[in-house]
Amino acid sequence: MTDGWTVEKMYELGSRHARIEAEKDLDALMDTMVPEPVYEFYPIRKTLRGASNVRRYYRQFMDNFMATIVDYQLIEEWVNTTSVAQEYSITVEVDGVRETHRTIGVLYADGHLLGGERIYGSEEMIRQFAGDMYDQLEPM
Repeated sequence: MTDGWTVEKMYELGSRHARIEAEKDLDALMDTMVPEPVYEFYPIRKTLRGASNVRRYYRQFMDNFMATIVDYQLIEEWVNTTSVAQEYSITVEVDGVRETHRTIGVLYADGHLLGGERIYGSEEMIRQFAGDMYDQLEPM
C-alpha cells in the first residue's frame, strides 16, 4: 500500500468499523467501505457482493442477529498495513437456548477504505449472521 498508509491507520479504520457496527449506525458503517464491497464466508465458500447487498446483510445483522447476542468477547486481534483480523467468541440465545460460536473476521483494505471482509465460522453461525439473506449468498 502506498500514499502514507500505515499499520496505525489500518488499525484505526478496522476499529472504527467495529465500533460503528456495535453502535448499529448503518450509514456510517457503509462509509468505511468502498462503493462495491465484497464479503466472503468460509469454510462454506459463499460470497456477497455490492453495496446494496452488503447494506441488506448489515440491516438484517443489526436488526435480528445482534438482538440475540447475550455476550461477546474480542479474543485476539492482528493488524498489518492491509488488514485487521479479529477473533470473537459470541454467545447468542435463540428460542431460549444459548450457544457460543467462535468467528474470525478479516477486514481488508482497498485504498484507504475497507474492500470487504472474509468471515470464518460454522455454517450455523453464518446462517444466523445472514438470516433471510443466507439463500442469496453466491458460490465462490
